[in-house]
Amino acid sequence: MASEELYEVERIVDKRKNKKGKTEYLVRWKGYDSEDDTWEPEQHLVNCEEYIHDFNRRHTEKQRESTLTRTNRTSPNNARKQISRSTNSNFSKTSPKSLVIGKDHESKNSQLFAASQKFRKNTAPSLSTRKNMDLAKSGSSPFMDALTANGTTNIQTSVTGVTAGKRKFIDDRRDQPFDKRLRFSVRQTESAYRYRDIVVRKQDGFTHILLSTKSSENNSLNPEVMKEVQSALSTAAADDSKLVLLSAVGSVFCCGLDFIYFIRRLTDDRKRESTKMAEAIRNFVNTFIQFKKPIIVAVNGPAIGLGASILPLCDVVWANEKAWFQTPYTTFGQSPDGCSTVMFPKIMGGASANEMLLSGRKLTAQEACGKGLVSQVFWPGTFTQEVMVRIKELASCNPVVLEESKALVRCNMKMELEQANERECEVLKKIWGSAQGMDSMLKYLQRKIDEF
Repeated sequence: MASEELYEVERIVDKRKNKKGKTEYLVRWKGYDSEDDTWEPEQHLVNCEEYIHDFNRRHTEKQRESTLTRTNRTSPNNARKQISRSTNSNFSKTSPKSLVIGKDHESKNSQLFAASQKFRKNTAPSLSTRKNMDLAKSGSSPFMDALTANGTTNIQTSVTGVTAGKRKFIDDRRDQPFDKRLRFSVRQTESAYRYRDIVVRKQDGFTHILLSTKSSENNSLNPEVMKEVQSALSTAAADDSKLVLLSAVGSVFCCGLDFIYFIRRLTDDRKRESTKMAEAIRNFVNTFIQFKKPIIVAVNGPAIGLGASILPLCDVVWANEKAWFQTPYTTFGQSPDGCSTVMFPKIMGGASANEMLLSGRKLTAQEACGKGLVSQVFWPGTFTQEVMVRIKELASCNPVVLEESKALVRCNMKMELEQANERECEVLKKIWGSAQGMDSMLKYLQRKIDEF
C-alpha cells in the first residue's frame, strides 16, 4: 500500500462492517487530530496487528463494562414487583393458619414495605445516571443534535454511552473508542448538507468540502462522486460563502478516475457508457472552470490523474510535505483530462508538462511547488493548522474583492479552458469506445490495483 510509506498509524479508534461484510478500522494517523481519522480496510493494516489487537482488547473490555452497567441499572419498579412476587409465593407456601391471623398478615406487609423502601434507597440513580438524564433533557448538547439529525431513536442509550466514554476518558485518555466514533459522526453532521461520498462543513465565511468516498477506493472519482462535488460547489456559489476549501479525509487526496467503476460500465455497452462518462467529466471540469469564488485546495496526500490535473483550475494549492503528484495517463491507456493539456504547459513549461503527461513523471510536493503546480508546502504535523490559519485570513476579506480579483485573473482563460475540456473529453470518449483502449485499462489495473 503506497500510503504506508507516507503515514504512521498512532492507534485504532473504532471498527465497523462495510456493505460487503468486511471489517474496516477507523485509524488515527500520527501527527493528525480526530478530524483526519479515516476508515481503512483490514487488508491495508497488515503491518499494524499490534494496534488492532490493542483495540480489540479495549473494545472487549468496554463491552463487558457496558453489559455490567446495564445489569446494575435495574428499574426500582421492576425490583418491587420481583420482591412482591417472591413474597406472595412465600405466602402461598405458608400454612392456612398464618393467613387467617390478621396481625401476622399486617406484619408481613410492613416488612415488605420496609424492604421495598430500603431497595429504592439503595437503587437510587447514581451521579452518572443523573447526568445522563440531565443530558437527555437538555436540547443544547451537540451530541444530542447530531443523534437527532441522524434519526436515532434510542437517544437515552446513546447518551449513556457517551457519558460512560467520558468517565473512561478521565481514567485513561487512550481508551475511548465509542466517544471518538460519535465525535466523528458529529463532525459529518455539522452542516445541513447530506452526502455519501463527501463531507461538507459550512463554516464562518467559507465552505469546506472533503473527499471521503464510500462508493470508491482512495477518494477516486466516479460519476456519483463528481455529482456530489458539483452539488456542493453549486450550494457554496449561491450562499454567503466567500470561498471554498477542498481537501480530503484520510491519507490520500484523490486517485483520479475510478477505473474499476468505468470498466464495469464499459463491458455493458461501450459506446453508450463511454459517452456518459465523458459527459460526466466534462460537466465536472466545467464546474471548476465556471466557479466564480476562490477555490483553495489542501492536498494532504497523493494526487493522481484527474486529482492532479484539476489543481491548476483552482486558485491556491497548499500541499503536505508528504504529498506527491502524478498524471500517468499513457500508462493506463488514457489521454489527458482536466484541461491539463493547456494548464500544465502554462504553469510549468512545455518540457515539464510533457514529462508529466506523456511519461507520467512523479513530482514530490517540493518539486511541484518549484514548477508552479503548488503554492506552498507545509510540514505534515502542522499541515491542518497552517491551512486553517490562512483560510480564516482569506475568509475575513471582502467577498466582492475576492470574487472580482479572481475574475480579473481568469477573464482571458475561461473560453480557452472550456474548449480544451471539450476536446479532451471527445478524445476520451473515442478511446474508451475502442477495444484497444479497454485492453490498456485492464492491463493497467492488473499491475496497479493492489498498490493502494
